[in-house]
Amino acid sequence: MKRYVVIVAGGKGTRMGGDVPKQFLPIGGRPVLMRTLERFHAFDPEMHLVVVLPADQQDYWRALCERYQFDLPHALATGGATRFDSSHHGLALIPDDEAALVAVHDGARPFVSIETIGRCFAKAEEVGGAVPVLPVTDTLRRRTEGEGSETVDRSRYYRVQTPQVFDVRLLKEAYAQPYRPEYTDDASVYEYSGAHQVALVEGNVENIKLTTPFDLLVGEALAHESSAE
Repeated sequence: MKRYVVIVAGGKGTRMGGDVPKQFLPIGGRPVLMRTLERFHAFDPEMHLVVVLPADQQDYWRALCERYQFDLPHALATGGATRFDSSHHGLALIPDDEAALVAVHDGARPFVSIETIGRCFAKAEEVGGAVPVLPVTDTLRRRTEGEGSETVDRSRYYRVQTPQVFDVRLLKEAYAQPYRPEYTDDASVYEYSGAHQVALVEGNVENIKLTTPFDLLVGEALAHESSAE
């Protein structure tokens, strides 16, 4: 079955404290977004790559590709006002009648493992939709009335990562729905479209989303460790 990945990279980098969007920041000497694309190409060199970027960042990205001699073939889609819109625009580049699987991935997660990608695609091919997760290890408390709170059973909760992988026709049907504030990721859009269930597969702890300056420090360490292997 044909495979696609839509990499959504619309970050402004405001929490990084700089002017360069986080997906373009160098990690281990290479921009984050390039590392992310390379992970999916390493999993499947035949995978079709789609990158979603705001219109005002696309020329900068093309210049980066020239500077770093980055030549992995990929299509560019223009991001929208919301994550929902951006994913929708990326999916629009996939033919409507395509029998395929599509992953939707955060551009700022360059350390997703090949094994995690493989587990997601394998489970999605089996059941239609799959997301990688990690168990919650901290104690969780829920606010009650007033100043009160109570412990909740953390064994029922998971931290969700990307890539989130689906049958492309089912996900396109889901994105035909109007936007709702309840949509927090692609899996929630998929669920709201009907009786579709999303399977959980094991993620990898290194698959962090680079959001803060501290994350960049962790990312540099991970990149150094990877280059030393």
